[in-house]
Amino acid sequence: MSYVEVPGAKVPIRMWTDPASVEAGAMQQLHNVATLPWIKGLAVMPDVHYGKGATVGSVIAMKDAVCPAAVGVDIGCGMSAVKTSLTANDLPGDLSKLRSKIEQAIPVGAGMHRDPVDPDRLYGFPDAGFGDLWERFDYVADAVKFRRDRALRQMGSLGQGNHFCELCIDTSGSVWLMLHSGSRNIGNELAAFHIDVARGLSHNQGLVDRDLAVFLAATPEMEAYRNDLFWAQEYAKYNRAVMMSLFKEVIRRELRKAKVSFDREISCHHNYVAEERYDGMDLLVTRKGAIRAGSGDYGIIPGSMGTGSYIVKGLGNEKSFNSASHGAGRKMSRTAAKKRFSARDLADQTKGVECRKDSGVVDEIPGAYKSIEQVIDQQTDLVQVVAKLKQVICIKG
Repeated sequence: MSYVEVPGAKVPIRMWTDPASVEAGAMQQLHNVATLPWIKGLAVMPDVHYGKGATVGSVIAMKDAVCPAAVGVDIGCGMSAVKTSLTANDLPGDLSKLRSKIEQAIPVGAGMHRDPVDPDRLYGFPDAGFGDLWERFDYVADAVKFRRDRALRQMGSLGQGNHFCELCIDTSGSVWLMLHSGSRNIGNELAAFHIDVARGLSHNQGLVDRDLAVFLAATPEMEAYRNDLFWAQEYAKYNRAVMMSLFKEVIRRELRKAKVSFDREISCHHNYVAEERYDGMDLLVTRKGAIRAGSGDYGIIPGSMGTGSYIVKGLGNEKSFNSASHGAGRKMSRTAAKKRFSARDLADQTKGVECRKDSGVVDEIPGAYKSIEQVIDQQTDLVQVVAKLKQVICIKG
């Protein structure tokens, strides 16, 4: 489908979904964002749903301003995927041991590595710039400086919530590795610190929602936030790269006889800010639950833990600010999912997938998410599908 345009206070709201299908709270958030004095455009993805301040699944383009709450607390959260030389026939019939080995290599939940991962010992790790990341840590907000050791040991760990690590098979039978994570606690703490600073600034006192507080260009507060924001985005990128190297090593070791090789990795943020130019203006584009889908850009749009995911290529639609959805999107809150579904429901909806099937992850049940197929169908003018994947192992925190 193409987009539907809904009138907004300062800019029209371009929606790649039926406005009537969007919950009232999320729709109000979109109208709130459209009131911001600095707003130059607002695009809404088909996976849109209620978030903090701004909806998840929205692309906010502003001139000389950025809203830290719209970026979110998991700065740089995103996806990585790589196609392997393996086929489904190379996998063992019982995947439980392989799942256990992956969980041993990559800490999940609140876990972290006992000692920081040595990048020189990682298989195929692109370490260019990794040392510079830690040199730049000396210049992030003083409020998080004491977290350096924890940040080092969390590098290469999954986290919890909707973060996951999966072994997938595409429709041709090829095996893929895929994972979803972000900047862990250090990104969360940097975000929380700057959101609090923004709320106290005088130019934000008359906003319709205090969570939409912004930093303005050419101010010390903006410079401090941009420094920490871009650092956390890099941390998130390397966090996924470390995990992917650990994941590859497990696959190489456990399936040694297959002599596995790997294609080039695909990696994309979906909670981040980028400096981009549209209609002759330099803008700060915030993608909150959206990926960049410029012409030829590869991206990853995952479904829930029992459905499937898509590898896509961007079509470069500037009406969406070269963006596409970041996943299926929730259709009910975590609390609502826990009330409605049971561990038995989870087991039923994840048949054929080697994964947790206990009450601790019921909030991630496929029934709590929108149809990934419908989400893909609603953005055929934004991306083209390259591959469809179905998970056979799914690791949740």
